[in-house]
Amino acid sequence: MKPRLRALGAGEVDPSVRPDFDAFLKARGNVPNLFATLARRPALMRAAAALLREVLAPGEVPVRLKELIAVRVSAINGCDY
Repeated sequence: MKPRLRALGAGEVDPSVRPDFDAFLKARGNVPNLFATLARRPALMRAAAALLREVLAPGEVPVRLKELIAVRVSAINGCDY
């Protein structure tokens, strides 16, 4: 299925989201499609990136377990990622 909105590349994004793009590239080697698409609305992209940072931050649940939960939820839902 073709997406309705094309994800933006690093050279196309508003300068205000560039730090988040750079952080994704450093940590993951890519910018997830969700964030590359949300970059069309910079305020939404920055808010979503901040939420992800908080969710994955160290806390009561170990970060490794949080990542495993994300992978499992994706598999259950048939997500390609």
